Amino acid sequence: MKSLAFKLQAMKPLSRQCGMTFIGMIFFGAIVFSLIIVVAKMAPAYIEYMSVKKLMYKIGHEDNFATMSNQEIAKEFDDGANVSYIQSLKSSDLTIYETDQKVVAAEYQVVTPLIANVSLLIKFKATTEH
Repeated sequence: MKSLAFKLQAMKPLSRQCGMTFIGMIFFGAIVFSLIIVVAKMAPAYIEYMSVKKLMYKIGHEDNFATMSNQEIAKEFDDGANVSYIQSLKSSDLTIYETDQKVVAAEYQVVTPLIANVSLLIKFKATTEH
């Protein structure tokens, strides 16, 4: 008798099930997939921004930076941009001014299409100041 009662108890449905439903898995997968797509679309813009920051740092720490003319700074930027594959920013977009020291600044935007008519706008700012 004990074995029959044990079998009947084992066959009872669980009062509370744990786990994720198929619909929940699809929903969760769609969210993860969307995040991966957004990150993959943003990555090139941020990689280019890191190249811009590195180039600005290099220009700002040249030995003769304080005495360089605006044309020399623009040429230095264009040369570095060609080597670093910087395409979103040109030397004509640079702002060069002097406060206590000479500063080169650049503010620019990158528009990346995501899906259909939805795009992502990312704003960047880089300077030779620390």
